[in-house]
Amino acid sequence: MEIRESEPGDIPQIIEVLKASLGETSSKKTEEVWRYKHEENPFGKSLVLVAVENDIIIGVRAFMRWQWQLGNQVFSTFRAVDTATHPEHQRKGIFKKLTLNAIGIAKEQGDDFIFNTPNAQSLPGYLKMGWAEVDKLKIRIFLTNPLYWLHINQKVHYGINNSSSDSQIAELISKHNNLKAEENKLFTFKSPKYLSWRYENNPLQKYEVNGDEDFYLAGYIKEHKFFKELRITEYIYSNDSGLEKISKAVKEFSEKFGAHIISSTGLSSGLGFSGNFGPVLTLRDVNLDSNLKKELLQLNNWSYTLGDLELF
Repeated sequence: MEIRESEPGDIPQIIEVLKASLGETSSKKTEEVWRYKHEENPFGKSLVLVAVENDIIIGVRAFMRWQWQLGNQVFSTFRAVDTATHPEHQRKGIFKKLTLNAIGIAKEQGDDFIFNTPNAQSLPGYLKMGWAEVDKLKIRIFLTNPLYWLHINQKVHYGINNSSSDSQIAELISKHNNLKAEENKLFTFKSPKYLSWRYENNPLQKYEVNGDEDFYLAGYIKEHKFFKELRITEYIYSNDSGLEKISKAVKEFSEKFGAHIISSTGLSSGLGFSGNFGPVLTLRDVNLDSNLKKELLQLNNWSYTLGDLELF
C-alpha cells in the first residue's frame, strides 16, 4: 500500500471510493462538489491524501484548509472533513495511516492545528490519535411568534438579497474583522470571497441571504419531524444600525419560512434559552505553543458562528 498526496487526475476514483463507502444519500458526491470544497476554497486547496493498492485508490482523507485569527495572530489550520475507505479494504488501518501521514505533512508545512466536530462513533478514534475535546458547542434557541407558523410554505425557496456594493461589503467585513480581533477570541477570518463561496454559491446547501452596507445575514431551514428550525449560520455587523437590521431580517426569515424555532450562536431574538446543545468541538495540536493550546481548549476563547463549524 502506498500513501501519497492526491493529484488532479485522482478525483474520479476518489468520488467512486466515497460513493462505495458512504453511499449517495447523505450528501452530494460529485466532481463539482469535490472541487468546490477542496480546490475553490478561498483559504486555499485542501490537503488530500490517498491510499493506493495495485494502482487503485482504496482510501481517501481530506483536510480542508481554514484560517482562524486571535487578536492580530493568524493561524493556518485544517478542518478534518471527507474520509472514506473502500468496503473491500476495511480493517487495514487505512483511516489511521492517512490521518497520521496528513498530520506529519501539516507539521512540516508549519500549520498550527486541525479542528473538527466528529460524531460519537468517530470521536474515540480521533482521541487516540491525539485530538482533544474542547466542549460541546453553545447554541441559543428561541421560539418564534406563533403567527409565523401560519405562513408555512409547502416548499422552501431561498433567495440572495444583498444590496451592498463590492466596496461596501468589503468595508463592512473589514470593520467586523477588526472588532473581532479586539475581542481577543479565536474567530474565522471573513472576506467577500469567503461569503460568496460559503453561502451564495454553495452546491451542498442553499441559504437565505440578506444584507446591505450595515449587515450580512445567512441562514436556512432545517426540517425536523414535527417542527421547522431556522438556523442562523452567519451574521456580520459593525454598528448598532446593523444589529437592528439583523434582528428585523431574522424575523422576516422566520415569517417567510414558518419557522417554529431559531438557532444561532450569539444573537438574541425574543424568548429562548442557551446551552451546550451542539456537537463536540475537537482540536488536534500540530505546531501550537503549549500555553496557547491550553487557551484554545477552552470554548469561551472561541468566537464562532454555526457556519464556521457546521458540516458541509
